[in-house]
Formats: sequence, C-alpha cells, structure tokens
Amino acid sequence: MASSTKWDVGHHHDEQLAGVESDPESESEISPSDVEETSWVSWFCSLKGNEFFAEVEEDFIQDDFNLTGLSAQVPHYEFALDTILDVESPATAGFSEAQQESVESAAELLYGLIHARFIITPRGMSAMLEKYKNTHFGRCPRALCQGQSVLPVGQSDVPRMHTSKVFCPKCSDIYYPRSQRQANVDGAYFGTTFCHLFLQTYWDLVPPPPTTTYVPRIFGFKIHRTAKARAAEKPGLPTLRTANEAQVASPPGMATGGREV
Repeated sequence: MASSTKWDVGHHHDEQLAGVESDPESESEISPSDVEETSWVSWFCSLKGNEFFAEVEEDFIQDDFNLTGLSAQVPHYEFALDTILDVESPATAGFSEAQQESVESAAELLYGLIHARFIITPRGMSAMLEKYKNTHFGRCPRALCQGQSVLPVGQSDVPRMHTSKVFCPKCSDIYYPRSQRQANVDGAYFGTTFCHLFLQTYWDLVPPPPTTTYVPRIFGFKIHRTAKARAAEKPGLPTLRTANEAQVASPPGMATGGREV
C-alpha cells in the first residue's frame, strides 16, 4: 500500500522562486507543521505563482488513458508520477540530492502537462470556473476593458516554448500576467485551447466587446489618420534625435555659417 510522502515546503519553495525578487507575499500559505497532512498536488498549487493551477483530481491522474504520450515528454516519468501521487518508491531512497531535484523538476513538468488536459474536461472547467468567478486569474490591464476578468492561456501546447499569458474575453487580446511569478509559468500548462473552449462552454460569461476606443489628441484635436502616412513619406523631416545630433556636431558657440550666436 502506498504511503504519504512528507514534503519539505521551504526547500521546494526556494527552488520554485529561484532568481525572483522576494516580496511580502512570497511565503507559501502552508506551514511546515501542515506538510504531513498536505498532498503534493495541494502543496504545489498553494505556492506563490501557481495560483492559476487547479488541483487535478487523483483519479484523473491515475487513469493511464489521460496520460497517453506523456512518458515520452517527461524524464524520470515513473518517479515523477509517483511523486505527484505521494507514492514512496524504494528506488528513490538512494538518490543523490541532484537526482532528487531532477525528479522533482520532472514532477512539476508532468503535473503541468496533465493539468492542461484536465482543465478541458467538464470537471476541470468547473474547477477553473470557480477561480474565474473569484478573479484568481486577474483583470485585463487595458483601461477601456474596465477591469474585465481574464483567463490563463498558452501560445503553444509544447512545453518550454512560451510563458503563460492571460486572455481578455472583452478585447480578445493577450497580456502578461501582473505577477512575475505567474508570468514565468510555462504556457503549455494551460494550452492554447482551454480559455476559448471555456468561453464556448460558459457562453453566458462572454462580455460584449468594448464600445469605445482610445482616441489620441494634441491640444484637444484628434490626430488625423493620414498623419503617420505623411510622416513615412517624408523620411528627411527633422526629428528630435537628428536635431540633437546636429547640435552636438556644431562647435560650441557657433551656428551654421560659422557666425557666433
């Protein structure tokens, strides 16, 4: 019978946040005294920066059909799977610290890829729906979207290609998450399909598109749409940079023509 694995929260938390500046909210909500009662999945999802993740149900992870093809993408696959499921493997007892860290890294990769598959199932979308309603994914940074809630999205389904972004269903554009930790999460852990399938499923949550757009003005007057085209047609027009370069090139106290100013 498999037994529960004890997790050193501090060690893994430091590893997760390596190279990132700390802030007052950098601590995990789980104290070391709670570790014995906490599953690996709950621990992982509780880490700062992992707020976008839903907790994948254990029976989903144990179903081999749901894991089809992942063994070819994840190193130390069997050990990584045991880690996620809190199964103590006698073989890992003799692993060096470097080997153990490699297995832990593989477990994070495997969980992320499993997560991308789970959240496009009815149960997975239901879990993400609660997070969306509670604005766990943040709000659109575009001012004219008026704080519209966003959804996590990946630009690729292949890991290590792009970091995660957030999709705004109001303006239909993607942005970097506000948190640097969330922005460092692999986008493949959410995939390219989830947010759009989510909005097709919960179509009543799709907001109307923006009714206004930002209009640039100079002294209250709109900039004519042909202004940029005219500027592009006259590449010789002086700019601030060329004016500064001309001033530096001229001798001090002298203007064009050699006369003193």
